[in-house]
Amino acid sequence: MIAFLGLGRMGTPMARRLVSAGHRVTVWNRTPAEIPGSVSAATPAAAVAEAELVVTMLADPDAVEEVVGAALPGLRPGSTLVEMSTIGPEAVRRLRRLLPAEVGLVDAPVLGSVGPAAEGTLTILAGGSPADLGRVRDVLAVFGRVREVGGPGSGAALKLAVMSVLVPAQVLLAENLAYAGALGVDRSTYLDVLSETPLAPLLDRLRPAIESGPPQTRYALGSAAKDLRLATEGPGTVQTVAAAARDRLAEAEAAGLAGDDLTAVFGAIGRPAPAAPVLKINPASVPATNGRYSHATRMGDLLFVSGQVALDEKGEVVGEGDMAVQSEYVMENLRRILTDQGSSFDQVLHIRTFLTDMDLLGEYAAVRHRHITGEPPASTTVEVPRLFQPGLLIEVEVVAAAS
Repeated sequence: MIAFLGLGRMGTPMARRLVSAGHRVTVWNRTPAEIPGSVSAATPAAAVAEAELVVTMLADPDAVEEVVGAALPGLRPGSTLVEMSTIGPEAVRRLRRLLPAEVGLVDAPVLGSVGPAAEGTLTILAGGSPADLGRVRDVLAVFGRVREVGGPGSGAALKLAVMSVLVPAQVLLAENLAYAGALGVDRSTYLDVLSETPLAPLLDRLRPAIESGPPQTRYALGSAAKDLRLATEGPGTVQTVAAAARDRLAEAEAAGLAGDDLTAVFGAIGRPAPAAPVLKINPASVPATNGRYSHATRMGDLLFVSGQVALDEKGEVVGEGDMAVQSEYVMENLRRILTDQGSSFDQVLHIRTFLTDMDLLGEYAAVRHRHITGEPPASTTVEVPRLFQPGLLIEVEVVAAAS
């Protein structure tokens, strides 16, 4: 029996092929889904409980490790896990450490998109021990042509190396179409000339998308961006062209194209970048404002936090006449706002403090030192004759980086 975990764009047609080939198949997906002729399981552990072979086809390394971790209680000794997602060799090594020694592991990412997955014409790049490969060879052949490329991790490594050529080539073509247009070159003429060069096979495949827009998603732009992140951010990698293509795809993701086909990059490059939205932040963890301001605003990774004072949810002063109490209240409000946005005092870029009595600076400084414990940020402290409500001694605002 085969367990298939992950019924996404690629997983669904691949699971169907296993059923059509006569295999007993149990499937699991995070969002419940069914494959006619298979049995659906409620959890990964339940899906793999009777399986001799387990296939994973998931989004990224984190998803694979999470799902395999959830499946561990059900894995049978002597079974084999075939990891077919694109996760890179380092993630395969982590997976091997996660699995019991008596469970085999084959990394077998694929080349090809939804059409070949449905037709059984994928190229499977399989890495593993000879014994493990021997146990899964016939099943993998259901998906297409199997290339046994070496020991554990070899398939994952080869997949990243291949994508480091194929994806940047498309991004390069998209960039140069925009460049040619900026020079006033006729697009059709440019494509005709390129079709007479060694780039002709790539161009002929992409030209319909270039001229008519991206087709139904076959290889999602977001997946391509993930593949290049894996290929360029690992230890010892020096891939400047692939890294530039990765950054281009990140821009397209930010523009909302992650779910579109990779060929959407042809329309994305050359467009003015959309302005980042300005978000108004009012966490429930701090007392509400009076409605005339927000506790913070955020644009991209920059967070601007309004001046915080010692007022409770009823608008009454906390710790009237006590600088230490008011300072503690203010710093705690700041901490909550920063935490709400994935930031912290360590990521504060600038802090500005208004005091009604500079003679009380030492009391405030002692409180601040307990909250900001590392290298201090840029800072401004000024004395003011009064704050907006009687009894307030201090107001503090910050600018911080946020994730």
